Amino acid sequence: MVDESSFFSRLAFPRSFSKWMSRLKCNLYYYRTNYFILLILVLGLALITRPLAILGAALTALSLAFLNDSFAATFNEKMIRTIRHFSPHLAAKMRPPHMPVIRGRSAARKKVYVCGQPRLVFVLLGLTASFVLWFASCGLLWVLYAFATALIMILLHASLRTPNLKARLNTYREEFRAVWRNYSEL
Repeated sequence: MVDESSFFSRLAFPRSFSKWMSRLKCNLYYYRTNYFILLILVLGLALITRPLAILGAALTALSLAFLNDSFAATFNEKMIRTIRHFSPHLAAKMRPPHMPVIRGRSAARKKVYVCGQPRLVFVLLGLTASFVLWFASCGLLWVLYAFATALIMILLHASLRTPNLKARLNTYREEFRAVWRNYSEL
């Protein structure tokens, strides 16, 4: 059985601003994995209640991933390879146009194509579709509320939880490592 008095005895208001900052830093270092899991769970619960928001988030992430050259090129190759099994003619049309080569280098700056179209077309289409999905599901506001709720919960816990000896030692160790890294770079 959990003793409530021991739980509440670990919560206290800091006496000054400097003590609050020290406690906040110490608890954020020590509980960072727990805080990350809490943030993911709260955002996950918010997204589960809005299924269109899940699609909007996935489409937003995919659209932003297309801005990475290696991701866009890999996606393009895998997509063309997959389509080639069903329709070789369509896969040939989806190949990027050939650039003229002058003295061993392509004449134009190498553009990234996805399914035969410039990458920007896919990014803009994906972001537009994700905007429509976010707007239709009212998910963006819902996710922002969930994010704010998680941050408030994290700040309250980090501010009120008195750090134990292990947390303090962990904070000092992290600070020592940061200082040591700076000295080793000199």
